[in-house]
Amino acid sequence: MTPAAAGKTHPAIEAVRTSGAGKVKVAISDIDGVLRGKYLHRDKFLGAAEPHPEGGFGFCDVVLGWDMLDACYDNSSVTGWQHGFPDALARLDPATFRHVPWDEGIAFFLGELVNPDGSAHAVCPRQTLKRVLRRAEKMGFTVMTGMEFEWFNFLETPQSWAAKKGVGPEPLTPGMFGYSLLRMNRNREFFKAIMDEMLAFGIPIESLHTETGPGVLEVAIAFSEALEQADRSILFKTGVKEIGARFGIMPSFMAKPNQLLPGCSGHIHQSLSDGSKNLFHDAGNRQKMSPLFESYVAGQVACMMDFGPLIWPTINSYKRLVDGFWAPVKPTWGMDNRTASFRVIAGSPKATRLETRCPGADVNPYLAMAAVIAAGLDGVEKGLKLTTPPVTGTNSGADNIARAPRTLIETTRLFRQSDIARDWLGDTFVDHFAATREWEWRQWLDAVTDWELKRYFEII
Repeated sequence: MTPAAAGKTHPAIEAVRTSGAGKVKVAISDIDGVLRGKYLHRDKFLGAAEPHPEGGFGFCDVVLGWDMLDACYDNSSVTGWQHGFPDALARLDPATFRHVPWDEGIAFFLGELVNPDGSAHAVCPRQTLKRVLRRAEKMGFTVMTGMEFEWFNFLETPQSWAAKKGVGPEPLTPGMFGYSLLRMNRNREFFKAIMDEMLAFGIPIESLHTETGPGVLEVAIAFSEALEQADRSILFKTGVKEIGARFGIMPSFMAKPNQLLPGCSGHIHQSLSDGSKNLFHDAGNRQKMSPLFESYVAGQVACMMDFGPLIWPTINSYKRLVDGFWAPVKPTWGMDNRTASFRVIAGSPKATRLETRCPGADVNPYLAMAAVIAAGLDGVEKGLKLTTPPVTGTNSGADNIARAPRTLIETTRLFRQSDIARDWLGDTFVDHFAATREWEWRQWLDAVTDWELKRYFEII
């Protein structure tokens, strides 16, 4: 957190001090967008939250140096065995204060890793988004965003899923039934818990409904400033898993858990504000798009591939990028066209925005938002114009536009070589994140899959 003025304590910290509670829950994001946290004794928390430059507490920097299964990267220079995995300084942000309704109302704070001198840590995901937002602020913009997630829900527990050895999860409901009131009613206690408890957790939900697919739901999180939205998004993904466990339900945010079904998206809505009005809206323009909005969209069209592994971060992400399954596969833009990667929604001054539809639900919200905002603002800085007409129908007019890469290693190579990514995110972050994706790719290359066994075991 930014140290408070000398002698002053943030109201959130004072609320914990006077509450009489014996413990506090805290968490930070790892590279993959998995929240890593702990309970802190009240006294430990209050000592760490003191408003002075050295405020914070030790948190092993392995959380930035291992994958989602706790396997340590062997190709990282920022952290690793060669450094002995020391403690980094974790600093809590009092603005993230909330209570966890399903954990007896315990006080909760998000934090981030910082350097010993209190400066921003180069590879901390939350700090990475904040660097992009500081640059936006210097340009005179407040970035507003909203997040949508689709995800599958299964009648499984960690134990039952381990016993099945990763095969044949039982969906919450059968069949394809999008926007179904019947399916909602069938699982109304789960729906009610998500809507009501998320709101009490400081995550207001605009809408929640069934999506087309067995046990698939979609949520739209209320629009807010970008950092707050990223916080809400990462907390939603963790929170819905904790709520689901109470009902014997295991949510999954995999991008494509079933080859035969549509994948799961993580759409990001964006607009730029000057603090009082939406700068994307222009009532005098036929398409209601301001020149600023055009440049922002043009930036994403031009350089989203520079940020590819931040919006498609896993091996599985690319299984979603197939024709005919809703996920856009080319960097196209269109007017209210859900087959385009960049859907321009131009209406009222309040509603005008860009929906970036190419990310999947498996994103780290901090890094995905950093990517799309950086790409858009790069277009603004360079005054880019849209040089292709909007696509219509099923990407009609996109014949000459190159398709997105189909593998993580391809996008990682582009990312590592990108001057644009390095300009916006920094050399240290680009090199470290690229190394983590190269590690992920190596794990895939070494794996023997059920596809191989089914194809080759008997016949070859």
